[in-house]
Amino acid sequence: MDLNSPKAVATAALSCLDLTELGDAATQEATLALVDRAVNDFGSVAAVCIWPRFVAAAHARLGQNSPVRIATVVNFPFGDLPVEEVVGETTRAVGDGADEIDLVIPWKALIAGDEETVRDMIRAVRAAAPAPVTLKTILETGELKDPALIARASDIALEEQADFIKTSTGKVTVNATLEAARIMLEVIQRSGKAVGFKPAGGIRTVDDARAYFALCEEVLGAGWVSPGTFRFGASGLLGDILATLEDRSPSTRQGEAY
Repeated sequence: MDLNSPKAVATAALSCLDLTELGDAATQEATLALVDRAVNDFGSVAAVCIWPRFVAAAHARLGQNSPVRIATVVNFPFGDLPVEEVVGETTRAVGDGADEIDLVIPWKALIAGDEETVRDMIRAVRAAAPAPVTLKTILETGELKDPALIARASDIALEEQADFIKTSTGKVTVNATLEAARIMLEVIQRSGKAVGFKPAGGIRTVDDARAYFALCEEVLGAGWVSPGTFRFGASGLLGDILATLEDRSPSTRQGEAY
């Protein structure tokens, strides 16, 4: 990827985007409008990330041969539901057509030193969503705060067969940061596993995307980034991607809602 080319960065960001609608007041109408924006003249996003209750409708809207995957969230956003309830959420979502499950780990338990609760949750959801379903684990790094704890959460997720590690829900004060991203990418590098990374929350511009791509290339090498290994969780990034690809001036991008 040519990181000096805004269009090259925008094209790569589009292909790696999990276009997200997880607002507290989200409706089926708004969710399907999001689904309709997932394919455009420049290609398609990697996935739409939506509430479980809208998965079946999104699946029907996209059809069988769509390039766009359906991701949904479980144990979201607080990470403190009982395992049995989260397994139920997962089973229903997969049955409704979800291709990817984004699981909030019990991060409060991890802060308290209880690793087994975290392992039990990931293990149970992995069993309920076996391959080819993609399992992404949301670590809520802005709440973990301690670099050692972020690294430990990443290690546990990888040990329990997560396919991706994801920074955040987008629902807390501090979401994706480059500092947390570096820690997580270094864990992936040390593991030697084919595991993906997803920063989420607060990523709004092509310049933001460029910074994450550059970090990935620094830690994991040129060519590592692809939709199979990297995703952005964002609702606002699509607007700047399309503005960049359409050669619209920065002043015309302001106020767009995606």
